[in-house]
Amino acid sequence: MNERLLLAVLLAMACAPAQAWREEPLTPSAPSMPAAPNPILLSEQMTDLSLLDAVFLGLRNNRSIKSAYLWRVADKFDLRVAEDVFSPKLYLSSYYRASRSSEDRERRGEFGATSTLLSEYGTLFSLGWSNNHSEANEAGWRRNDGVDFSIIQPLLRGAGREVTTAPRQLARLTEQANRLGLKANISQTVSTIIYAYRDLLRAQEQLRIAKTALQRSRELLEVNRAMIQAGRMAEFDAVQTEASLATQELSVEEAANQVDTSRLDLLRLLALDLSSPVRATDSLQAEAIAIDPSLAIRLAEQQQPDYLRQLIQRQQADINLLLAKNQSQWDLSVELGANQARDRYGSSNDSGGERRWDSYAGLRLDIPIGDLSRRQGEVHARINVEHQQLQLEESRQTLIRNVKDVVRDLGTRWRQYEIAQRGVELSQRKLSIERDKLAAGRSSNFQVLSFESDLQNAENARLNALIAYLNAQTQLDLTLGMTLESWEIIINDH
Repeated sequence: MNERLLLAVLLAMACAPAQAWREEPLTPSAPSMPAAPNPILLSEQMTDLSLLDAVFLGLRNNRSIKSAYLWRVADKFDLRVAEDVFSPKLYLSSYYRASRSSEDRERRGEFGATSTLLSEYGTLFSLGWSNNHSEANEAGWRRNDGVDFSIIQPLLRGAGREVTTAPRQLARLTEQANRLGLKANISQTVSTIIYAYRDLLRAQEQLRIAKTALQRSRELLEVNRAMIQAGRMAEFDAVQTEASLATQELSVEEAANQVDTSRLDLLRLLALDLSSPVRATDSLQAEAIAIDPSLAIRLAEQQQPDYLRQLIQRQQADINLLLAKNQSQWDLSVELGANQARDRYGSSNDSGGERRWDSYAGLRLDIPIGDLSRRQGEVHARINVEHQQLQLEESRQTLIRNVKDVVRDLGTRWRQYEIAQRGVELSQRKLSIERDKLAAGRSSNFQVLSFESDLQNAENARLNALIAYLNAQTQLDLTLGMTLESWEIIINDH
């Protein structure tokens, strides 16, 4: 009765964790924002979309972000396996076999259970129990059951807490790197969505500029016709205005096509229906930002995911070198053990029994001679340490260069925007004066059309300078590793 109870307990212990894992659902997390915007309803009517709405929808729908969180389920389970290495393990084994020979027929069965425990100092404890049963028509039956206990303590290879826990430490470092990779993935995706949204804003504004220029050309043509009727302008001079009008109509068509292209690119990143009619509604405005390069570099060294992952790879190289050195040592260990067994045999009416036990203690030594593979692992580990140190130095220099570049670019873009703003104001005044001169007969139609083109080019230059400055701000956040903090995005990767 006791054996049956022990068997039931062992089976329950073995089956419960496995069954729990089989039923554990794959439920990846998702990033979130503390202040979610109002729900976006995509219908047949044009939907206004702010940049905050676009970022929120991207966090919720973007396929790259969803894929990254799916892989995080596997990454977390890898860490769970590494953390579980020092937990007790239970292994069950059994078989049943029927055999026949010229002398007899026999049925044999065996069931066994072994529990192991690895300590953080490399000590391996093992406790096993087995039960064998055989029954033959002529030879009768025989049963054997016993318990075996052993302790193995490495003294050289595999010995010591630092060596034994190294795989777990490597797994924890890998988990940190994976979390940084997730942060980098989300940051890059959010930045890409921001760029796509501003491209749509740019295309919409370019369409507005083209339509405004078209309207000015139409108004100029009306002025030309009035002057022709008044005899103040030759009829063939209006051909220039008509040609400019045709050019402006072409520009409107090209701008409208670019709006659709930008809209589709944004909808693809947001994983929305490509037929959804959306319109970017954020206002295009900017303010000057002063950045201290030294402070930016220090912040990047603390936040930039790629640089932090390089630091982790350097730590992993040191741990791998420690393991490689340990693996090249001799295998010397202390072994202690004891076992007890009981035999029962006979027929169903007559049985005998015998109980025995023994114990042992000793040393075990394995010395590899002429095996260069052990030395090979240490050589590779040493080279990898030096390589990772060089990579770390290169990564830091690249980080400093990127930070200085983006800070300098930010200041340059702002100055370009200010110049472009002044260019628009002067072009507007220049065109207004020239139109007044044309009405007074002191200018030519060609000169007015030329100034019209200058104004349109100046407006597009200002728009491009403004978008470039805003994108430089986004690139600054990405380079410093502050994109998620700037947008108050919570990773939710527990």
